[in-house]
Amino acid sequence: MTSINSKSLELWFITGSQHLYGPDVLLTVAEHSKRVADALSKSAQIPVSVTYKQVVTTPDEISRICADANHDKNCIGVITWMHTFSPAKMWINGLKILQKPLLHLHTQFNRDIPWSSIDMDFMNLNQSAHGDREFGHIMTKMRLKRKVVVGHWQDKAVHERIGVWARAAMGWYDMQGAKFVRFGDNMRQVAVTDGDKVDAEIKFGFSVNTHGIGDLVGVIKSVKDKEIDALIAEYDKSYTLAASLKKSGKNHASLRTAAKIELGMEKFLVDGGYKGFTDTFEDLHGMEQLPGIASQRLMAKGYGFAAEGDWKTSALVRAMKFMATGLKGGNSFMEDYTYHFEPKNNLVLGSHMLEICPSIAASKPTCEIHPLGIGGKADPVRLVFTAGAGAALNASLVDLGDRFRLLVNTVDAVAPKNKLPKLPVARVLWKPHPDMQTGCAAWILAGGAHHTVYSQNLTQEHLEDFSEIAGVELITINKQTTIRSLKQDLAIAELLGK
Repeated sequence: MTSINSKSLELWFITGSQHLYGPDVLLTVAEHSKRVADALSKSAQIPVSVTYKQVVTTPDEISRICADANHDKNCIGVITWMHTFSPAKMWINGLKILQKPLLHLHTQFNRDIPWSSIDMDFMNLNQSAHGDREFGHIMTKMRLKRKVVVGHWQDKAVHERIGVWARAAMGWYDMQGAKFVRFGDNMRQVAVTDGDKVDAEIKFGFSVNTHGIGDLVGVIKSVKDKEIDALIAEYDKSYTLAASLKKSGKNHASLRTAAKIELGMEKFLVDGGYKGFTDTFEDLHGMEQLPGIASQRLMAKGYGFAAEGDWKTSALVRAMKFMATGLKGGNSFMEDYTYHFEPKNNLVLGSHMLEICPSIAASKPTCEIHPLGIGGKADPVRLVFTAGAGAALNASLVDLGDRFRLLVNTVDAVAPKNKLPKLPVARVLWKPHPDMQTGCAAWILAGGAHHTVYSQNLTQEHLEDFSEIAGVELITINKQTTIRSLKQDLAIAELLGK
């Protein structure tokens, strides 16, 4: 995912009407629909193409186009609009078979009522106000999940909301058939990083399978010196190299080892068609270092990653990176590591041993080598940096046994006031919403993991839309959250989950 043309992905724009109004009206409806779809497709707020398909007027037409959407490899979702009245019984069979995400756009072609000229011909043509209600009723009766966006089709706010949903649909699209590799197994005795991989494949569409470290080591050993030389040159250009890692430095051989690991891991992922991976410091047989800079840079290229065998977070990292294609800022594997309990300035320091994605860095990272203290291997090379300040969120996907839960906590990242000269890892400081005490207690009560995806560019709405598309339970912790409201949300979720 080093580069992707998201405009190659399509949302199909389907307009509902009926033959009651005559052929001239249907021609006008089609022309209006084309103009709406074209405007949406050209919008800077919508990352994918919006393709006008047709005006549907019969049950057979609706069923055919829904079946076609299911089988089209570039179609990631469907936008529907009832320009006129479209009797909803016509939609039942088509909606029953539709498997793509659905957005209902409640708009009308004209923005304003033409006060001096409005007549019944105008009224018959522009019936979205009640045509969309008829359509909405049948979807509610059928218990269908969808997003409803209301407003004029030329409004920027409408484009923004469609764009948010389109990004969620992108994440869901990318998950279908995705493969993730687990190098080694889960970190021993750890609960939250494990889970039911079969249930996950049924629910989300991605598969997780394990390869022994020996399989990876064999690929790493095949890396050529000239490949390592080229990657070292890229390191030197992209980062500030510690003196000991430069060509004349005492640790330059360690940098070459790290580069060799990165090249071998990427080759393994490319050859296997994998979109992400996990590893664990408890299983490194045949490897000289724990992959530090390798994991960081592969994440920056769009691969999912999580440590200690945490395949759920790896899959979520990949999905959120794909959803954020083209947006400023980054998404990274993260861990709540330690706290700052200064009165009136409570903070979380997020980090990991090595593997934080440089896409969230506030400035040019340094490339350093330091002892790790665990794992029993040679000192690993890693990128060190501090993430920038601003609005962000942490998301966690957990397996509750009978269902999956997506947990989201909005946060405010802050720039550190103090230097961290002896902390040789990438890091970020944030204030959880609504405050430290409520946010952390709510996270723990909801069963959130210690591993998360930290996002600078996705919002709560992106993940709400994604959870709706996936049909997975969502718990949010934000500025409005109280422990009482959180417990009510959890109680309702428990009842619905049974």
